[in-house]
Formats: sequence, C-alpha cells, structure tokens
Amino acid sequence: MKRLVDVTEEEARQHFLKASSYFNNDLPSYISFEPVLKNVAKVLGGKEYASFQSAHPKEIEGVNYNFIANKDGRFAWRPFELIHPAIYVSLVDTICSTEHWKRLQERLKELGQGVVECCSIPVISTDQNSDTAAQVRSWWQRIEQRSLAYSLEYDHLLHTDVTDCYGSLYTHSIVWAIHGYHDGKRKKDVRSLLGNKIDAHIRAGRSGQTNGIAQGSVLMDFIAELVLAYVDSEIDKILKSPSDVKILRYRDDYRIFAHSDNRAEEVLKVVSDALRGVGMRLGVSKTIASRNVVAGSIKPDKLAGIELRGLGEANAKTIQKQLLRLHAFGMRFPNSGALKRLVSELHSKVSQQNDDLEDLNVQIAIATDIAVVSPATFPAVAGILSFLVAKAPTPKKQELWDLVRQKMKRVPYNEYLEVWLQRVILPKAVGLRFDSKEPLCKIVNGQVAELWNNSWISSKKLISAVDVSQIVVGAADDSEETVKPAEVELFTQNAWAY
Repeated sequence: MKRLVDVTEEEARQHFLKASSYFNNDLPSYISFEPVLKNVAKVLGGKEYASFQSAHPKEIEGVNYNFIANKDGRFAWRPFELIHPAIYVSLVDTICSTEHWKRLQERLKELGQGVVECCSIPVISTDQNSDTAAQVRSWWQRIEQRSLAYSLEYDHLLHTDVTDCYGSLYTHSIVWAIHGYHDGKRKKDVRSLLGNKIDAHIRAGRSGQTNGIAQGSVLMDFIAELVLAYVDSEIDKILKSPSDVKILRYRDDYRIFAHSDNRAEEVLKVVSDALRGVGMRLGVSKTIASRNVVAGSIKPDKLAGIELRGLGEANAKTIQKQLLRLHAFGMRFPNSGALKRLVSELHSKVSQQNDDLEDLNVQIAIATDIAVVSPATFPAVAGILSFLVAKAPTPKKQELWDLVRQKMKRVPYNEYLEVWLQRVILPKAVGLRFDSKEPLCKIVNGQVAELWNNSWISSKKLISAVDVSQIVVGAADDSEETVKPAEVELFTQNAWAY
C-alpha cells in the first residue's frame, strides 16, 4: 500500500475521482457515481466551478445531497453527504494541481513532526485488494499493534475521541492548517490562497456554513486529516515533544500513553484545548482510562467478539442458534465494529449453505431484529435475509418481505437502509415492487428525482453531465435474488477496522 500523501498529483486526482472515493460506504452494485464524475471532469476541463455559475451556490439550499443512516435504531443518526459533483471535481482539480499538491505534501510532513503520531492518512492499495482493505490493514498495523507494543513502556492508557468530528470542524481552520494561524488570519480575504479556495469550495455546497464538512468521501477524510494534523502541531507546541508520553491518533480517535493517570489527564486537557480551537470537542462518555495497556488497547466489544468466535460452531450448530448468539451480542454491543464483523462472517457462512430450513420465519425474525437494534449491520443482514427468504416458496416470499419491511419502517430516518431494502426486494426472482420516497431509490426505479440542486449552473453541458440517471449502471431487477458477500465488500472490510 502507499500513503495518499506520498503519490503524485495525478495519482491523487485519479484516486479522488473513483466512485469508491466519492462515497466510501457500500451501495448496491447497480449504483455508481463514476459516470457522473467523469462527465463533469470533461466539461470542467480543469476550470473551477465558479466559471459555470449564474448564481453563487452558497446562497442556494440543497446543492449537496444529504441522506441519513441510523446508528442505534432510535435517535442517533449519521448524515452522509454527497458533494455536488461540479464542486467536488473542481475541488479535486484545485488540490491536485502540481503547485498545490506539493504544498500540501510539504505541510503535512511539517505538521507531523511532534508528539502526536498520525496513523490515519488515507492509503492506496498497490495490489489486487481494494483501497478500503489497505486502509483497514494500515489501522490494524499502526494503531492496534502499536498500542499493544507500548505496553512494554507504559502502564497507563487514556482513550478518547471527538464528538461529531466532521460536523463540528470550523472550515476557516483549513486555512490555518495549510498556511499557519497568523498568515491565514492576515490573508483571509485573499481568494487565490489555497486554504481559502478549499474553504470556499466546501461552503459552496453547504449554504455558506463555516461549521462542518461533508461526511462520506475520501476527499473529506483528507481535509479532516489536514486540520487534525494542525491540531497535533498545536498540542506539541504546549507539550514540547515530551519523552514521558506517547500519543497515537487515528483520525479523531486519540490514545494517550503515560506512566500515571495524572500525567495522562494533563495531556488530555491539552488535547481538548487544541481541538476546541478548530470547533471540536472530546466525547466525555467515550473517554476511558485504563491501568493495563494491553487490555485498554483492544475495544471491549472486540474482546467479546473474539471470545464469541472462539466458542466455535460446536456450540451453535444451526443457523438459528448462531443468529441468537449474534442477537444477544448485539444487545450488549449494538452497532459495534465487532458485531458488524460477526454478522459479516455469518453472511459468508449462510451464503454457502443449501439445506432446507424448517424454522425459516424464526430465523428471519431474529435476523431482522438484529438490524433494528443495530442498523449499521444492515448491508450484511440484508444478505442473510436474502438467502433465507430465497428458501421460501414463491407465494410466501412476498409475505415475508412485507413483514421485514414493516418492521424496518420502525427505524426512523434511515434512507441508507431503504437503498439496501430495495436491493433485496426488487429482483425479478422475488417478484415485488419497491416504492420509496428516498431519491436514490426513485432514480433506480426510473422515476424523476433530484439529488443536487443545479439551479446555480449556467452551462447546459454541465447540467447534462450531472444527470442523475447516469448513476444507475445496471438493472436492479436483474440482480441476483441473494446478496453475495462480495457485493458488500466495503462493509466487510470496514468491519475489520474495529
């Protein structure tokens, strides 16, 4: 694998323009944003989006498209945001010019010299594995394994992270991160300054807001890393590269290693103060102190997941018993990374079985309830459900899917879940219609729907380039009735990051 910051500007540009970089979560295989990105790039021809505007997009609502994933089945939501393709491609071209990319490379190297070791710069796969798989491998090697190794040197670990990192990031801090605080303040009105250009692009699709950046793309992950690297340097200015402390950071997740609780808490206050300067704050409920570094380096849900896997199938020979074990685990650790991984593994096992299932309704009920309690597991649960329902007689399938959908409707504000429900219900082998108010689902159904507000664009060619019908790259009803594990590859690989 290669770190994104180490590649050439053209390699970086091509990476950012991949569909899997534009939206780095799972979507059904018949949805891809790559055709839109390619056509927009052709029309823009390296020019900024402002060359094609009749009005300023920051003065218009709905320029970017937002949809919601529910995190806990109740009141915790994660907003995904699809940046308007014209603004997105324009920002990629701006960042990946030879001059600007070199500046960013140098700045990240300069900011990374202090006490905080950043382990989350996006990486690019150099083999047959996906970029996500490479990122997961990087996390395991650089955070989890390094944390365990530090148990030889340190006795105390304090683990914390930022509350709503992307949603709270102050966009003007991007300028400070690239050019320094004082230069950034002094040149805040200089439009040609790289930091101001990036700031303007981000705010253009978000009604001019200075709080928050879009969540869901590798490009915004990279921008967040710039700001957090600046925070790292501010932390080092105060701590002055101490010899008695180590800090590992993976994006907004901090691990502070020290020789005493008091020292770790002193460092935590410094970290908190530095984050507050860019609009962020630490999550008090997620701050955990441990006097055993080995135990504190591995998340409780992961340890419990390892124990559950260690019990083996001898203790749960049937699919129903395995589902019940996962349901019990999900009640203890809802939406946890370990649960996602365990559900993904069961999906792989279930997809290889051909036995008739006598307790089909019961298994479907248990699997569905896992997804209700932990909506983040739904791509893999959808795969399990698709296999189970496929075993039913054809007249029974409609009844089962209707029951599943009625129960899933109780999960509030979960447009992302609707996209995956459509995937498992729409195939011809199932024989059902799938009506939804979610725009992505309507587009798949061939209906008229709007993702991005294009009223600010003056160019007919550019409006044509962002035609949303292009995102449907295959017929949804021609999809296989059962969702194979490879179809939720990103979900599986992301699960292994925990």
